[in-house]
Amino acid sequence: MQRLGTAFNGFTIEASDGKVGNVSDFLFDDHTWKLRWLVVDTGTWLSGRKILIHPSSLHRPDMEGRAFEAALTREQVEKSPDIQRNEPVSQQMERNLYGYYGYNPSWGGGFYAGDGGAYPVRTALPVSDPAPQGPAGTPAEPTNADPHLRSVAEVKGYDIRAIDGEVGHLEDFLIDDEDWSIRYLVIDTRNWWFGKHVVVSTSAIKEINWAERFIRLDLTCYKIKGSPPWDQTGLIDRAYEALLHTYYGWGTMTEGPVAPVQAVEPPPAVKPEPAPVAE
Repeated sequence: MQRLGTAFNGFTIEASDGKVGNVSDFLFDDHTWKLRWLVVDTGTWLSGRKILIHPSSLHRPDMEGRAFEAALTREQVEKSPDIQRNEPVSQQMERNLYGYYGYNPSWGGGFYAGDGGAYPVRTALPVSDPAPQGPAGTPAEPTNADPHLRSVAEVKGYDIRAIDGEVGHLEDFLIDDEDWSIRYLVIDTRNWWFGKHVVVSTSAIKEINWAERFIRLDLTCYKIKGSPPWDQTGLIDRAYEALLHTYYGWGTMTEGPVAPVQAVEPPPAVKPEPAPVAE
């Protein structure tokens, strides 16, 4: 099921022997649009230390209780490699975590801890990744940070631009709670189209400019404005997804990977030729 990313903010992480902390952010891969880590604030237990929990260690979310059960112990979490506060997550840091917990770096989602089944994984289009910029557009200092690991909290608020103009800003993500992929962007269009929210697939992204904080879509304003209506208080089901994909031309919803198709404007109406007049 598709769920708003903000719905998981503050979720409790319960180890097998007690509470570990609360979810404060997600880190995702900007090429695959998979959630790679949950950022968990341990509060007073570990003096405000933040830790990274891999999605493969979690059981299904308890939406009513606002909690995840994790296949971990508090001792495991306490002795896990530290992440540097206010510093990007480096590739070495990730390797340390994979090694410590025994996580599989090639894990692609599709199951929860303890589940025997697998769920379909959909591949998103890659996006352009400009070189990191420093002050006033100067090249940033070299870093060993993972270049494709991004914070959900940091990306929220980015401007959303269509082919022919601005349409709003990124308000939220819709996350598939079965395979941990970000499937859709939730766009607030209040400055362009009062009071409306629209849902757009990550496959429609043409470019993300991290330095200037905007996302460009391979869609026109006209196409977005005609999008099937969506109530942001509701959930997205398969019927709505099928309607959305049909409208944008993203392909038919199937149980396997969906190959996104570039959306195009409807062709102009063709007027019938007048009938010939008999002599």
